[in-house]
Amino acid sequence: MGTPIEWLAKPASVAIVLFARAITAVRAIWPESGMQTGRCIYFANHSSHGDFILIWTVLPPRLRRRVRPVAGADYWLKSPLNSFIGRDVFNAVLIERDREARKQDPVTQMTQALDAGSSLILFPEGTRNLTEQPLQPFKSGLFHLAQARPDIDLVPVWIDNLNRVMPKGEFVPIPLICTVSFGEALHIGDTEEKAEFLARAEAALLALAPKRAGDRT
Repeated sequence: MGTPIEWLAKPASVAIVLFARAITAVRAIWPESGMQTGRCIYFANHSSHGDFILIWTVLPPRLRRRVRPVAGADYWLKSPLNSFIGRDVFNAVLIERDREARKQDPVTQMTQALDAGSSLILFPEGTRNLTEQPLQPFKSGLFHLAQARPDIDLVPVWIDNLNRVMPKGEFVPIPLICTVSFGEALHIGDTEEKAEFLARAEAALLALAPKRAGDRT
């Protein structure tokens, strides 16, 4: 028998999925090769605390059960409710972003989760993008993780419109249609340097962004 928290976590996850679908009518766009079914690292743009929820929502239940978001411990442990959602509902890999406060190496935490059979949702920008640019420069974490586990598929994922559903400082979501676009998997090259790899990963992610009126082609 599970603990009371475990009993609450499952219906809470169902409620979150239903709520996310009702507010965003979110749909997935898969690459030509089809849905990724093996263990992988989904790396995505980051404009909202709800980004990983949309990725998690569009995955089929058999995949969703073994996908863990990588998230900041400072945010997801700051209150009992946040902790319940981040740790108990989503089983997030909680990273301490303050280097001075760290007791574990973030790359080690992530490789341990991968080695245990989980897939990960990672945001290489490191923090929410509140700028006018489509992406902020990637931090080095994705590179180090790719180096540590070069056999793992790295799947770019573009989340569109969620920043307009939950603008910064707002507590009531605005119903808008969102899409989650998955790209073809990539891997780090045997001799690929950090700058080259991160530029290639950024380009793969940006290629999934919808073209809008006024965008340069």
